[in-house]
Amino acid sequence: MTDAAGALPTSTAKPTKTALEGWRLGVTPTLAGLRHYALIPILILAWEIGVRTGWIDGAMLPAPSAILNALVDMSEAGLLWRDVWASIVRVTVGFGLAAVVAISLGLAFGVWPRAAAYLNPLIELIRPISVLAWIPLAILWFGLGDKSAWFIIFLGSFFPIFTNTYLGARSVALIHIRVAQSFGAGRMLFVRQVLFPSSLPYIVAGLRVGLGVGWTCVIAAELIAATSGLGYMIQLARTMIETEKVMAGMVVIGVVGFAMNAAMLWLERKLIPWAQPR
Repeated sequence: MTDAAGALPTSTAKPTKTALEGWRLGVTPTLAGLRHYALIPILILAWEIGVRTGWIDGAMLPAPSAILNALVDMSEAGLLWRDVWASIVRVTVGFGLAAVVAISLGLAFGVWPRAAAYLNPLIELIRPISVLAWIPLAILWFGLGDKSAWFIIFLGSFFPIFTNTYLGARSVALIHIRVAQSFGAGRMLFVRQVLFPSSLPYIVAGLRVGLGVGWTCVIAAELIAATSGLGYMIQLARTMIETEKVMAGMVVIGVVGFAMNAAMLWLERKLIPWAQPR
């Protein structure tokens, strides 16, 4: 239909978020998502061509095709999946323990600021120490194997989670605290209904960072203090001068880490939809 002037009426419907994102990028929403990954196949193709033409030394940096063949061989032999599973289980245990302790301690510091004043300096003194420096002590205390790896992963994951949780606990709006006090909320009710929900965006951000750090820590621990896992696989391939297997292990580490980060982003959208960018 047209108005009195014969012009088509203008729609008042607001474009969707996805449509707006596509318009900003100058492409359709579907192509916009794929466009972000375009650089990866271009680099892989250039890398393959560089090795095949002799511009890149294939002994020092194997071609992607050689790495793919190594992945297929290790996968068919069953060794790859065994090591991937061992690393994921270690990260799950170490990260899970770190999450429980760090979130509990961070929220407790928000409730008991006097205790935080005494204990936080100790935590800040330990936090800058690299997890690599703890590996000799981990081996001495727990020996080679899972326990030492759990300890290293725990240390690596703990501090990002704790720091973000404590920051969230300190960032609760004063008006929310006053309202809880006005209604006579006890300490545990305050934690459940006010402190934890207000700190949740910070906690999820800390979990995301802590999981990434924990995944890098497990590789470092397995390079030295384990007899299985992706780090051990890379170390064994290095001693055998099988560079393509070293690179294959690195590719798997990147892919698994990418999947973990994607899972955390999904969890973030589910737990705190109100905190997502508009």
